[in-house]
Amino acid sequence: MFLTIPTLMTWTRIVAIPLIVGVFYLDLPPGERNLIATVMFVVFAATDWLDGFLARRLNQTSSFGAFLDPVADKILVCASLLVLVHLQRADVFVALIIIGREIAISALREWMAQIGASRSVAVHMVGKVKTTVQMIAIPFLLYDGMLFGVINTPVWGNWLIWISAILTVWSMAYYLKKAIPEIRARAK
Repeated sequence: MFLTIPTLMTWTRIVAIPLIVGVFYLDLPPGERNLIATVMFVVFAATDWLDGFLARRLNQTSSFGAFLDPVADKILVCASLLVLVHLQRADVFVALIIIGREIAISALREWMAQIGASRSVAVHMVGKVKTTVQMIAIPFLLYDGMLFGVINTPVWGNWLIWISAILTVWSMAYYLKKAIPEIRARAK
């Protein structure tokens, strides 16, 4: 199940990263670059929902797809955050919190899977809310202007990315709390 329709959609999120970054190197007015990058991010981020839906609908779920899907999400978010820090639209501290948590929880999940305790760090609602807030904040910060003449995306994006950082710490604490009994039981 390496090249199913859902898995190919997941791969598009990874392929999208240099395209989104590359937009900011084009010789276009800043507003056009921002709009193109925002639309690209939204379209590619939407494939996260769509690939999962199609995998279930077409009965094309696979272990590889289950592995690749969160990896693609994390790489897309981390790359976008680095672009936003470079453009001075997001604080480096926020990026460090979010990227650091992604690395730590990915490592924790890998270790927990190795010891047969992956259920204790299964995805929780706070992690899903964190991801949703990030996926709204990032396009707002990429757009960097007035949306529909009424939504000040830099202001809203900054509020949302900081809320996301708080939810990031909260979710990390939740997963660590769930994992500590297993860690203690195996620490010798």
